[in-house]
Amino acid sequence: MNIHIITIAGDIASGKGTVTSLLKQELGYEVYKNGEYVRKLAKEMNMSIVEFQEYLNAHEEIDREVEKSASIYAKEHDNLIIDARLGFYAVPQSFKIYLKVDLKEAATRAYNDSLRKDTEKYESIEMAMKDIKYRYEQENMRYLKTYNVRRDDMSNYDLVIDTTNKLPEEVANIILKENKNWVKDKEK
Repeated sequence: MNIHIITIAGDIASGKGTVTSLLKQELGYEVYKNGEYVRKLAKEMNMSIVEFQEYLNAHEEIDREVEKSASIYAKEHDNLIIDARLGFYAVPQSFKIYLKVDLKEAATRAYNDSLRKDTEKYESIEMAMKDIKYRYEQENMRYLKTYNVRRDDMSNYDLVIDTTNKLPEEVANIILKENKNWVKDKEK
């Protein structure tokens, strides 16, 4: 069993991507990102991320394909970080992390993130807040219907961190410490 796999899920704009990059630098692990695949599909279909989320609600087979890809990849690799909303579900043997963030902070981050501009166009922070809340609710309903899992049930995770008032480096350091202890326990 591969025990050197970390899955990171979390709220929209909680810092998953930044923290994943920091962990990759520190650990030298490979990174697998479901979100990049989803954004690529949305862009190819000329849809915003919200439109694509709604499309996924009606096309369960595509959602299953996206989530299954992380599971398959994890079976063939170790020393891996998976950035995926349902990573905890797709790879249950992983060290499972959830990053939380206050909605207003998430909206501010998303509004100012130039990398999101292709699939997320916000006219204001208030619009971003509304969109993020809607996406969160839609995803949770879809995950419950499709997989019978609740992403917002914090008992699914080995570690939950609120990133609202933390620097990405602080979050990464917490994860590194806790993951090291988790791996030691698994190796016993």
